[in-house]
Amino acid sequence: MASSSSSRHSSNNKLAESENASAENSNNMSWGIELWDQNDNLAIHTNRGIDALDKYANFLRDRVAIETEYAGKLRRLVKNYQPKKKEEEDNEFTSMQAFRNLLKEVGDLAGQREVVSESLQLQIIQGVTLLSKTLRDDRKKCLSDGAMLQQNLSTQLSSLERAKRNYEKAYRDSEKAVENYKKADMDLNLSRAEVERYKTIMTSKIQQSDDAKNEYANQLQKTNNLQQQHFSILLPAVLSRLQELDEKRTRGIREFIIGAAEVESSVAPIIARCMEGIVKAGESINEKEDSFKVIERYQSGFTPPTDIPFEDLSKLDPDSLQDHYSNSMSNHLTMRGTMSANKIKKRVGIFNIFGSNKNSLTADGQKEDFSDLPPNQQRKKLQAKIAELQQKIAQETNARDGLMKMKIVYETNSSLGNPMTVEGQLNESEHKLEKLKIDLKKYQGYFERANQAQVANNSPQANRNQLQNGHRTSRHSNGSADDHHDEGDDQPDDAGSLSSSASPESGLGTSHTSLPGSGQGSANENAIGEDAYFETEVEPLQPLGTCRALYPFEASSEGSIPMNEGEELQVIEIDQGDGWTRVRRANDSNGWDEGFVPTSYIECTLYA
Repeated sequence: MASSSSSRHSSNNKLAESENASAENSNNMSWGIELWDQNDNLAIHTNRGIDALDKYANFLRDRVAIETEYAGKLRRLVKNYQPKKKEEEDNEFTSMQAFRNLLKEVGDLAGQREVVSESLQLQIIQGVTLLSKTLRDDRKKCLSDGAMLQQNLSTQLSSLERAKRNYEKAYRDSEKAVENYKKADMDLNLSRAEVERYKTIMTSKIQQSDDAKNEYANQLQKTNNLQQQHFSILLPAVLSRLQELDEKRTRGIREFIIGAAEVESSVAPIIARCMEGIVKAGESINEKEDSFKVIERYQSGFTPPTDIPFEDLSKLDPDSLQDHYSNSMSNHLTMRGTMSANKIKKRVGIFNIFGSNKNSLTADGQKEDFSDLPPNQQRKKLQAKIAELQQKIAQETNARDGLMKMKIVYETNSSLGNPMTVEGQLNESEHKLEKLKIDLKKYQGYFERANQAQVANNSPQANRNQLQNGHRTSRHSNGSADDHHDEGDDQPDDAGSLSSSASPESGLGTSHTSLPGSGQGSANENAIGEDAYFETEVEPLQPLGTCRALYPFEASSEGSIPMNEGEELQVIEIDQGDGWTRVRRANDSNGWDEGFVPTSYIECTLYA
């Protein structure tokens, strides 16, 4: 076991020594020495290396474009899914709050992707572009210097070659001149002068050969010196510069890749916190709390009806039995529709924007005291309104106190300002504060009455009164209940109650039966609550006249009917001040269609 461990340690040591030796050898390697004859290949290699650097720069540009597009799409996604104004009432639910927090975290995530994009652009891409330009310029200079060195060496070699050829030619000519002189000297037929001429030529050629030889030797020495300097000093220097710029490129790519990763890593903690925020948003959802808020929002405050008592018809007066049965049928509230069995809501429930009570509505179409809401919702709205007014009063009180202090300071030291300039603001603040207090008192009164009404409606006596003589009462949305009896429909008291329910505050228009020629009773219509429906199978309403459509009308609201220009219709209920007239027309199934049309769109002719 020990020998195995020592062997392993020995092997590791040898590997480390080998790596160190390899690193030392690589540090000692020089292109100028090892690759002295690979100038062309080195030129190609360095060009490819810089091209690879440019390719990495293009990769980063495409990466930046993707990051920018991704961040932009995330921001648009967050914007598109931001809760609309009409959805703000759902913000109280934990699921919606979690979704809003999720959108916020995704928006922050988009911001971090933008940071990555900008950092890559400013820190990495610009650095890569600058390095690439510098390397190309340096490489061009190196190759130019190398080409000049090679040209100088080639020129020197050419000079050496010419000197060598001249020497060879001069040497051959001298040898030929020597041979000619020897022949002439041996020829007895030649004169002394001719022999001297050959001798002179020989001497001249020998001198020329010696001069050419000296020139050749001189050029050879120059060439060898230049060649030695070229391959040992000048060219290695150029190749070393190429090696340096290539190593600079390689080192630059390494640094830029690491730098790009560091850019990404720098936003990783923030992205992680965004993810933690999303998880926290999801964990904040509480289904029980949301269920409770649904109850709190929609709970009407009404109490369920008590048991319906048994009606013993045998104990009723036989003479009033028929009337009792007729009134029971007419007061039945479980059916839907109009007097002619067509399903149309009561007028104000559909066309309340044209109603005569519109001046008492708030900006969102509700009554000032919110009496058109169920009791619980009315009290909730009133509590919110009271809290809002109390907050405004507190703010306005602070503003008034500040103005008063400012006025006192100005009165003490007039150089700071004129106290009269604050007087107008102070009066305006006092006026606003007084108005807010009046509104607060008014809404507190509304709230007190709503509480009293709810207590009364929830009392046992109220529950018992909900069912009287076997008929259910009709509840209005403000929590009040109107009892409808079987008898005495034509008595003055009942008439008074009908008139009251037809007032603008009740939202019900006056019945058409108050017009001459109408024989229909209106008790059924007045028994309808704010959003109640009723149906019955009594005779259709008698027409009050005819009308002609002046303009075409497309029915877009529930309870209205369309008409064509010039169409003749029956008038069964005239305009009651809300801008709508109720009309009737025959349909293809031998029946009648009823509904409301704008009064300004028709020309009416009423019967006498």
